[in-house]
Amino acid sequence: MEVAGHCINSNRSSHNQKILTMKKIIFILVIYFCQVDVYAQTTLIFKPMRYDEDYAALKKDSSNNWYNKTKYHPFCKNGDTYLSIGGEVRYQYFNFKNEDWGESPEDKEGYILTRYLAHADLHLGKYLRSFVQLQSSFANGKLTTPSPVEENQLDMHQAFIDITLPVSRQQKLMMRLGRQELSYGSQRLVAVRDGPNNRQSFDAVKLMYIKNNFKADAFFSHYVSSKRNIFDDGFNKNTKFLGAYVVVNKIPVLQNIDIYYLGLSKATATFDDGIGKELRHSIGSRIWKQSGNWQYDFEGLYQWGKFAAKDISAWTISSNTLYSFSLLKGSPQLGLKTELISGDKNYDDGKLNSFNPLFPRGAYFGLAALIGPSNLTDIHPSVAFELSKKIDLSIDYDAFWRYSSNDGIYAPNASLIYSGRNISHTFIGQQYSTELAYTPNSFLYFRVEFTWFKSEAYLKAAGAGKDILFTGITTQLKF
Repeated sequence: MEVAGHCINSNRSSHNQKILTMKKIIFILVIYFCQVDVYAQTTLIFKPMRYDEDYAALKKDSSNNWYNKTKYHPFCKNGDTYLSIGGEVRYQYFNFKNEDWGESPEDKEGYILTRYLAHADLHLGKYLRSFVQLQSSFANGKLTTPSPVEENQLDMHQAFIDITLPVSRQQKLMMRLGRQELSYGSQRLVAVRDGPNNRQSFDAVKLMYIKNNFKADAFFSHYVSSKRNIFDDGFNKNTKFLGAYVVVNKIPVLQNIDIYYLGLSKATATFDDGIGKELRHSIGSRIWKQSGNWQYDFEGLYQWGKFAAKDISAWTISSNTLYSFSLLKGSPQLGLKTELISGDKNYDDGKLNSFNPLFPRGAYFGLAALIGPSNLTDIHPSVAFELSKKIDLSIDYDAFWRYSSNDGIYAPNASLIYSGRNISHTFIGQQYSTELAYTPNSFLYFRVEFTWFKSEAYLKAAGAGKDILFTGITTQLKF
């Protein structure tokens, strides 16, 4: 016991030292990049997918700005061959009271998640381009062993080449080959998983076609399964993912529409109804508008296929509407999200009705990331304010029920949390969240989030069922 106590104290001492080091690093970076923003080009806008950034316009930059040279470093006179480098540093402090509804060991001090991303983007003329990105993520101070999503010490996150075929000025046809991130639609099904510590990627070949307001992708990939050690992610043949995704913009009445097919093959999948090989097909559509006072996002899809010897029949429909009172002080924005997500109708009936969200964003219902989108009915009203041009406040409430009483609840990564067997209660819980975000410039981002999850009848019947209190603090630097 004395040895164990000594180990715990030693770990805590190391944990506290890391917190102090983090504060020093953050302070230095904040001061530095607040000054950099004074002379950095306003055209340097960072995008969620860093390979989407285009700095070719800096070809005409005649200033002696060293930072702009990191974004555009030409190797020839015409400027078509150039190198761009960048990266990201993110620190997150998480503190849970009654983590996993009281199933995990109590940790009063919390823990720190760190993520480092660095990339190099080499353009070799107009038709060839190479993009490489390294990722390193750590979980410091956790009482339990970090998952591979929380800690992946160092690995090749992306490494691909783009080959653009010269079709015409009005059309673009490109092939992307190699390890890459995939993101489609509202990221309900295919996302970069930015919320969790380790972003996800795929070993894939993708064809992209763009003409005016029409865009179509087709891809075949193997999911990259994260592992905790250095350069050990490797090639994963157990999970295959393919699809076709079409987006049509600026159409009458509907504004924008997505139509897609997604196919998934997994060597082993786990649901409340059993374990087995999964072959699942998804077909769906999304209608959306992201400008103006009224904004909306409606989506529906159907899934079919085989799970072990069972037939798959699953579905989901979702609605997300927003209205901004842009003429009022603070530009208040009211939002309402609702979702119906199928669960299994009956155990051991030769059918599986559990919806598979495929590869969604990890923080699906907030940074606390407690529940995933499967076998779920939820109602999610929210209100947001612009306290200033750089500070935003949002408050939201979410109520969750099991859609089917003959299925359990699942985590954001689709793993089973609790079974639904022999439990008739469907009310899972209520989630209250408040988020304050501060964006001083294009380089820096700060966020504080508080969440209270009130457990209801189902959670109390399935496990410890304690209420969760969560505090999350995020500091992010992009360059």
